[in-house]
Amino acid sequence: MIRRGTALLSLAALLGAALTALPGGRAAADEVEQVRNGGFDTTADSWWTSNVTAGLSGGRLCADVPGGTVNRWDSAVGQDAITLVKGSTYRFSFAASGVPEGHAVRAIVGLGVTPYDTWYEAAPVLGEPGDAYSYTFTSPVDSTQGQVAFQVGGSADPWRFCLDDVSLLGGVPPEVYEPDTGPRVRVNQVAYLPAGPKNATLVTDATAKLPWRLRDAAGATVAHGWSVPRGLDVSSGQNVHSIDFGAYRGRGTGFTLVADGETSRPFDIGTAAYEQLRLDAVKYYYPQRSGIAIRDDLRPGYGRAAGHVGAAPNQGDTDVPCQPGVCDYRLDVSGGWYDAGDHGKYVVNGGIATWELLSTYERSLVARTGSPDKLGDGTLALPESGNGVPDILDEARWELDFLLKMQVPDGQPLAGMAHHKVHDEQWTGLPLLPGDDPQKRELHAPTTTATLNLAATAAQAARLYRPYDKAFAAKALTAARKAWAAALAHPGVYADPDDGVGGGTYDDGNATDEFYWAAAELYLTTGEKQFSDHVLDSPVHTADIFVPYGFDWSRTAAAGRLDLALVPNRLPGRDKVRGSVVRGADTYLATLTAQPYGMPYAPDGNRYDWGSTHQVLNNAVVIATAYDLTGASKYRDGAVQSMDYVLGRNALNISYVTGYGEVNSHHQHSRWYAHQLDPNLPDPPAGTLAGGANSSIQDPYAQSRLQGCVGQFCYIDDIQSWSTNENAVNWNAALTRMASFVADQAQP
Repeated sequence: MIRRGTALLSLAALLGAALTALPGGRAAADEVEQVRNGGFDTTADSWWTSNVTAGLSGGRLCADVPGGTVNRWDSAVGQDAITLVKGSTYRFSFAASGVPEGHAVRAIVGLGVTPYDTWYEAAPVLGEPGDAYSYTFTSPVDSTQGQVAFQVGGSADPWRFCLDDVSLLGGVPPEVYEPDTGPRVRVNQVAYLPAGPKNATLVTDATAKLPWRLRDAAGATVAHGWSVPRGLDVSSGQNVHSIDFGAYRGRGTGFTLVADGETSRPFDIGTAAYEQLRLDAVKYYYPQRSGIAIRDDLRPGYGRAAGHVGAAPNQGDTDVPCQPGVCDYRLDVSGGWYDAGDHGKYVVNGGIATWELLSTYERSLVARTGSPDKLGDGTLALPESGNGVPDILDEARWELDFLLKMQVPDGQPLAGMAHHKVHDEQWTGLPLLPGDDPQKRELHAPTTTATLNLAATAAQAARLYRPYDKAFAAKALTAARKAWAAALAHPGVYADPDDGVGGGTYDDGNATDEFYWAAAELYLTTGEKQFSDHVLDSPVHTADIFVPYGFDWSRTAAAGRLDLALVPNRLPGRDKVRGSVVRGADTYLATLTAQPYGMPYAPDGNRYDWGSTHQVLNNAVVIATAYDLTGASKYRDGAVQSMDYVLGRNALNISYVTGYGEVNSHHQHSRWYAHQLDPNLPDPPAGTLAGGANSSIQDPYAQSRLQGCVGQFCYIDDIQSWSTNENAVNWNAALTRMASFVADQAQP
């Protein structure tokens, strides 16, 4: 989310002319122009500039933009006093060019006074003079203090920006966004296991069964059968059929499925893709690291300077003060992972992400199909590779060290608790490399939930790192015990839901589940009665926690329940714990069977949640754990089939994993994976999971395209859509867990 203000200079001062507001003219009976003097024929009246040298040239406004700026808003052109009516639809259009070509401009409609809310934004990459751009959006507010602005800073080199025919026309019909969903046969575009389930979904108006054919890369038919009509799919609003070609056990690449005159996108039948995805899903984390230079030899195309180490203009995380009024000390909280597409670091989201990476490794030690060597030392091309420690533990430790640094020091009020988060004082824009972030960094107040995330993950780390680093394991357990005691002493200290400037809030007003999770991890590591008593006495212990949305950073009880079920221990009544996981898996299997797109996810009211793709995967984790507990093939097949939705078998016919599938998400919201805005920056690395459909479409870009969307269609692959298309460390942790599980099922 971007919310940023700019210091503005008057264009009158630069051009030596008095600016006069001209009344907006009517373009049509119901259409009203809100921009004054958008044609620049004889004057620049009504327009201001900031940090550019501007003037009229050939009936255009041209601005010489200085080089060496960091942020888009460091240089800008705009107009204030724009009137907007809530619920009215506007067409925002302009002609623009840049010399040299290839510069991106951030064109916004927003609030012209603090806090400078953005209501709509576009980010075209400029080309030839006269290139025209047009966008339609619905205003979310009533305002007479709106602003149209073109932010052109952030370039190392100077360039020339020219603008003409600027219009904000109100009263136009809403633009109907129709995504290109490709062929109506929807498949897992990556791979099916030879000995696993193979299902597809056909979008069709037909009510009777239809023939299908499976073709190999040469076009030969290798299997055939009939579809099963499923009627209306509420998750997409489509009429669909199901296709099951699981009886085919051949291997190969370039298969396609043909039905109803349509040919699917290609896919493999084999195991190699999942072995690679197992690695790529974890390799995602190294370029997310804060406080270390990313080596291009380890991640070609992703090398960059270290972020937040105090090298100008970056203020760094080595000596960070608290927000005013929170504390009077400073901490070194360097390291860790950037949480998502911004530069914030959050204990509650980092905690659940670390747990799932550690649990991926722990599962490999205790499950019947586990393969600990697959993520062992040397598998992930990390700076630590070759140190005798499994690479996945090396990666998780980068975050664990940060989590430990977030603990309130001894002698301070709330000693032993954990600060909730650290991030910039104000929101920054896109693109912005971590090392170029000029914002002041601040520690935010400690919370009970953050403290228990620290207790849980540090306790888990204590048992998993003990064979490799006894001193670190002991340090982690000491921190976990201290955090547990601090949380018991302060059980109701919660994040401020309004503390969302410069970073996300991650507010959660109930720590019952975090207490349960932390007690479970401490018990599994120590075997002590005080922790088993808390587990057994918790109302969460016998509650039905396997809900439609699955587990997440704010719903952590499942983390404790799954580990109690899978990790060997002597908890009284453990058979009931294991049975509860199996019952939860049965619920998700029933959901999967009922969904024509075959995913274990059916949110209440068909309201897809933020990060729905990882919720699908976390529900699949429950099913996979039931297989690890029982060995029943229905759970193995259900967990494997759950990957289909994420990898292309969905209403949009898109793989939500970058680099996987013929059509895949690759414009995720990120300040440094921003190729869509800056050709010199990369797309996200292969194996990055997009958040996916989100019915609430909170960001202006999604709101301009997806109003009235149904379930699965509430997604757009654009860098500006932070509510549907961000990446995040906890989302990729779910992908890591499931990719590793599926790869482990590769035996014939």
